[in-house]
Amino acid sequence: MFFEVWHKQQAHEPLSALETIVADIIRLHPEYQPLLAGDPGKALDRDWLPEGGETNPFLHMGLHIAIREQLSIDRPPGVKAAYQALLTRTHDPHAAEHLMLECLAETLWRGQRDGRLPDEAAYLACLKQHIEK
Repeated sequence: MFFEVWHKQQAHEPLSALETIVADIIRLHPEYQPLLAGDPGKALDRDWLPEGGETNPFLHMGLHIAIREQLSIDRPPGVKAAYQALLTRTHDPHAAEHLMLECLAETLWRGQRDGRLPDEAAYLACLKQHIEK
């Protein structure tokens, strides 16, 4: 989807509501744009290893999408208020999302590791720690 959206964006083709969100996230990440303009097969076959200091761009952008969805429905309850507090602190929507992204990634990882659903209370507690810094 990321490749298709970026191609449509570059060609000035109409985008759906979800594609508009994806295109906005891609615009905020110029470091991923050359990858998305290239061969999808190469990028999708690649292993993105954190041990090598790499970030999986698709996971990263996917987490941004998840955060925006959370904010649109305020789920878990209180996430929208936490975002507003982070925005007040950072004065930068992208920076605020990145702080949230750290908490969301950790929460998802812990849930997967433990074989449980993600812990919404732990997620909100992590966000609160970022707010209080």
